[in-house]
Amino acid sequence: MRATLFVALQALGLPAAAPLRLPAPWGRPLAAPARSILMAEPGEAASLPMEPARNVIGTELQCCCADVHGSGIGTGFYRDGFCSTGAQDEGRHTVCIEATESFLAVSAAAGNPLHQPIPEYMFPGVRPGDCWCLCAGRFAQLLELDAQGAVRDSQGQQVKGFIPQIYLQATHEKTLEQVPLETLMMYAADADEARVEMARIDQLRARLEKGVSL
Repeated sequence: MRATLFVALQALGLPAAAPLRLPAPWGRPLAAPARSILMAEPGEAASLPMEPARNVIGTELQCCCADVHGSGIGTGFYRDGFCSTGAQDEGRHTVCIEATESFLAVSAAAGNPLHQPIPEYMFPGVRPGDCWCLCAGRFAQLLELDAQGAVRDSQGQQVKGFIPQIYLQATHEKTLEQVPLETLMMYAADADEARVEMARIDQLRARLEKGVSL
């Protein structure tokens, strides 16, 4: 029998004891919570290596959000506003998403209550409209839930449209290890802009190849 997740579509109003359960494997955490850069020892932050900051279309990684709803805190594992990653970032916080109420509700029911602030981790909580660096594995999980029609509301009706829009140019290329570019394009708010940039790169590459062959 296919497992079904029942959610209340009230992300910011989820009661603490809400009976929102997700059968295995979706109900299990993807990994132990990654330690934020803000939890590093004094002087350690500067020495933590980041992998090359390239996005999924092969250009320079753009900022996702440097100030989450006026909290003064940037998104990303390094809390600098970019979805950069490195060896310490086991969760791969590489996908720049724009949160919606339905996304936050499903995320909470799946064991990732992003709407709840965690002061000790300098985590302000995510609200609808916020841009945030989501773990690539969590984004892949949402795609799986949607493909299997596993998310239902309290009346048993299938819930759709909970996969958030993303920003390709602010999404780190490491995301491609879990989600193909063709799929990411389907949810990209900046898809048209990204296509133009990709076409420009292809033209430059073609000119370079032509020059080399002369």
